[in-house]
Amino acid sequence: MSQSSQSSQSSIHLCIIQPGGSTPALGFLDQARFFRYQFRRLGAEVTIGKNRLRHDAINFVFGAHAGFDPDLTRRYRCVLVNLEQLGEHGAQVSPDYLRLLATTPVIDYDERNAIAYGASGRVPIVSFAHAPYLATGDLQPIEKRPTDILFFGSMNARRLHLLQTIESAGCTVSLLPFGIFGPERDEEIRRAKAVFNCHFYDSARFEQARVFHCLSLGTPVISERTASTMAAPQFDDSVFWVNADTIRAFFQSEFRAPSFADAARARLAAFSTHDVIDQYAAALDYAQHQFASRIIEAELWRPERIHIGSGKDYMPGWLNLDILARAEPDVLLDLAAPLTLPKRLDSALAGPVELRADSVEFIYANNVLEHVGDLTQLMTNCLRLLKTDGQMLIEVPYEKAPSAWQDPTHVRAFNENSWIYYAQWFWYLGWFESRFNIVELHYLDANLAATTVDHAYFMRVRLQKVATTAQERTTARAVRPDFGGIPEDAF
Repeated sequence: MSQSSQSSQSSIHLCIIQPGGSTPALGFLDQARFFRYQFRRLGAEVTIGKNRLRHDAINFVFGAHAGFDPDLTRRYRCVLVNLEQLGEHGAQVSPDYLRLLATTPVIDYDERNAIAYGASGRVPIVSFAHAPYLATGDLQPIEKRPTDILFFGSMNARRLHLLQTIESAGCTVSLLPFGIFGPERDEEIRRAKAVFNCHFYDSARFEQARVFHCLSLGTPVISERTASTMAAPQFDDSVFWVNADTIRAFFQSEFRAPSFADAARARLAAFSTHDVIDQYAAALDYAQHQFASRIIEAELWRPERIHIGSGKDYMPGWLNLDILARAEPDVLLDLAAPLTLPKRLDSALAGPVELRADSVEFIYANNVLEHVGDLTQLMTNCLRLLKTDGQMLIEVPYEKAPSAWQDPTHVRAFNENSWIYYAQWFWYLGWFESRFNIVELHYLDANLAATTVDHAYFMRVRLQKVATTAQERTTARAVRPDFGGIPEDAF
C-alpha cells in the first residue's frame, strides 16, 4: 500500500451541497464517509460539513451540480467530486456545472464522465470498495431475513419494468420510499436478503456509489449489467450479475435455491478483500499539488452580502452570522448588540473578515427579527452596514396568523405598521443621515406562497437604505431632543 507523502500538509474538509434542505443531498453522506475513511487512513485531518466551506482546508465538494457559485473557488481551495453520470444518455446537468468542472480541480469515478467536460486523462479516478466501519456483529443470517428483494432510488419506466419482471418470477420486491437516507435506510438494507440495482440512464454506468454501501453493510447485491456497463474489479466477483434476458430465470432458480445464501456470503467475503487506498492517495496528492503553488485570496474579505442566521438556511458565498454556535455560522456575532465599525473577525470557515460601514449590498434576515431582544439596535447596525441604495429582505411571522406566537423563543410578531419607525419616523431611533424606504411588502401563506392578508402566516418586506432629504433632516432637528449635530464654531 503506497501512501501520500504529503497527506498531513493540509486539513481536508468534505462539503456536501444541500440546497434548500433538499433531502436527496443526504445520499452523498455515503460517499463522503468513504472519502473520510480513506483520507484518515492516509494521515489527513478530515471534517464533514453541509454547505460550509473551510478557508483553512482543502475542500472536496459533493453535489455541486445542484448549484455552486464559481466565485467561491477564488476564496477557497475547492476540488469537485463528480458523482453524476455525464455525457451522451447521462444526467442532464446545467452548462454552468460543466464549465465549473472544466475550470476547477475534479475527482471523478468514471473516465467517461471526464470526456464530457474535456478533462479526460487529467482527472484522478477513484472507486468505492469495502467500508469496514459499516460492519455490525448482529446481522441476521441472509436466509432468515424478512425482506426478499429491496429496491431504493429514483424510479422511471425502465426500472419499474425490471422490478415487475422480478415479481413475475415469484419474488417480493420491497420499495423503500424515495428520500430515506442514513441509518434508517441502512436498517432496511440489513433486513433484506438482497438489494437489486439497475440503471436509471441509458448510459448504464455502474452505480458503485450505491452498491459498495450495501455490500459493506453485509447485504448481497443483484445488479443489472448491460454491454456498456463497466464495473471496477472489486465488484466483478462480489455482485450477482443479470441482464434483461437472464433476470427472470435468475430469480426463479438461483435466488430461490438453498445455495444462494452461501454464494452470497462468498461474494461478500470477496468484496472485503479489496482495498483502493492507492487511488485515494493519488487523489489526495493531486489535490495538494493543485494548491501547492496557487494563491487563494487571503486578504481581508469585506462581504457585500450578509445572512443573519445560519443552521439549515446557511447560504454559501454570504457571510452567515448567528448567535448560536450549534447553528455553525461563519461568525458568532450578535447584531442586536452595539457594534463598533470597522470590525475585524476571524473565522475558520470564512477566513479573515472585516465589516465596514456603508459597504454591504444586501442583508437577508429570514425569521430572525421575532427572536431579537433589541430590535432597534439590530436595525441600526444593518442601516450602518448597508451602502446607500443597499437592500434588506426580511421575512417575519404575521401577528394575526394562527401560527403566531407558537415558538416559545418569539418575543414579537409583526403587522403592517411595524416598519413605520424605520422609514417615516426614523428620528425616534436616533437616525439622521439615512433611513429605510419600504420597497415592497407581501403576505405569505404557510407554504411561503403569495397570498392575501386574510390568509397570511408571514410577511416579506424589502427595505432600501436611502439618504434623508433636507426636509426630513429639518424635521428631525425639530423633534429630536438635540439639534442633530451642530458644528463647534471657532473663536
